[in-house]
Amino acid sequence: MTAPHPRHRRALAIPAGLAVAASLALLPGAPAAAVPAAQAAPSAAADGASMSYVVNVSPGHGPSAAVRRAIAKAGGTIVTSYDRIGVVVVHSADPDFAKSVRKAPGVQSAGATRTAPLPSAATTDTGAPQVLSGAELAAAQASSAKAGDQDPLESLQWDLPAIKADKAHEKSLGSSRVTVAVLDTGVDDTHPDLAPNFDREASVNCVAGKPDTTEGAWRPSASESPHGTHVAGEIAAAKNGIGMTGVAPGVKVSGIKVGNPDGFFYAEAVVCGFMWAAEHGVDVTNNSYYTDPWYFNCKDDPDQKALVEAVSRATRYAEKKGAVNVAAAGNENYDLASDEITDPSSPNDTTPGDRTVDPSKCLDIPTQLPGVVTVAATGAKGLKSSFSNYGRGVIDIAAPGGDSTAYQTPEPPATSGLILGTLPGGKWGYMAGTSMASPHVAGVAALIKSTHPHASPAMVKALLYAQADATACTKPYDIDGDGKVDAVCEGPKNRNGFYGWGMADALDAVTW
Repeated sequence: MTAPHPRHRRALAIPAGLAVAASLALLPGAPAAAVPAAQAAPSAAADGASMSYVVNVSPGHGPSAAVRRAIAKAGGTIVTSYDRIGVVVVHSADPDFAKSVRKAPGVQSAGATRTAPLPSAATTDTGAPQVLSGAELAAAQASSAKAGDQDPLESLQWDLPAIKADKAHEKSLGSSRVTVAVLDTGVDDTHPDLAPNFDREASVNCVAGKPDTTEGAWRPSASESPHGTHVAGEIAAAKNGIGMTGVAPGVKVSGIKVGNPDGFFYAEAVVCGFMWAAEHGVDVTNNSYYTDPWYFNCKDDPDQKALVEAVSRATRYAEKKGAVNVAAAGNENYDLASDEITDPSSPNDTTPGDRTVDPSKCLDIPTQLPGVVTVAATGAKGLKSSFSNYGRGVIDIAAPGGDSTAYQTPEPPATSGLILGTLPGGKWGYMAGTSMASPHVAGVAALIKSTHPHASPAMVKALLYAQADATACTKPYDIDGDGKVDAVCEGPKNRNGFYGWGMADALDAVTW
């Protein structure tokens, strides 16, 4: 079984730099691009090249005067400070900045958020979503017309009945008082399937590490990935007689842009995104990415330790303020509960090289952080997607993320084993990955919050897991039929490494 492409986007056919939990998921048998070998990653920028850092101090009061002086003395300039969680974003051209400032009283940890100077080097586009053709649109519209109250493209969405969302919609579409924030590459709110449900007040551009509230700053440019727009449609495409239907078509969706133009999701942007969501009444965040440049952040490395701490503080704060954080598990068919994993993709913004990590100590953030809902992907036959990461005690829940139609073929009238979503410019198309599974769970969480408006994040998560349809391990798991086991599932029917508590259930979300 050919390993999926090492880049981290958690969806198929997206630009190669995305730090989205959408590691580009190439399917078994597909060619993977070669990864340049490297023995060690650069630890700091060369003299004169500006780098970005997070400096973590005691939460609550922001950096003290002494810490500010230490940052300046070490050659740093403060960009912004998230005082409530004690995370300071700093730029510096001194390659020894982090090493120097860590010695200062009051500094708990500090680290570079990237290994490439600002701005990061451009990456190449490795693919694009499969855009629906005119003929496909016409055929789907004709099929849906026979079904009565379906939106025109709903007949292509095998993923909705897979989680009983079609039945749920007969009871409730979700509440417009509930908002799901899409932390991603940006959302095109002008799309006719998204405009009715878009929450502008909860939308922002966080790419620089501090909020940019300029009108439309949350949108992707024409050259940027459509990933975030696709995710937004899966969650909340309106049931309005146009296009497709989201899992929770009555809730609001916002765009929090945290992926830069080159497709990287750096820690300062991710921290900004969670903090914005926390302060703007968001009920659920969807995180279909991993935080660049390290697929796994090892706590015995001072830079990576600081990134884990900064993002952890932000996710905890968002949950404290009422948000349920949902994240994609990743697309490399890794066993996240194993003793060791070979990571060939880090750091992905300079020259990656093979390194062996213990995933219990080196974390994929935000998905492996405490309190975050970790989502695995399934295909049209209800089996773990060929690319989906897994691991007993790590995966919390499963949802449709798509798979090769050759492995898991949907029932007609659906024609593709991938997941339909909205695309910028008023289009629709297919993508696949745990990036697509996570928004299904975010949508179900939004339906639970709609049904129980006063439920805390802990209660929403408890209901999410209790309502999930227990799904037994797939044994043996030979998804490509070549006679070789492609992954090993461990655990009982109601809590195992492939499906966690089971398949998300949208009908229970609106009836319990």
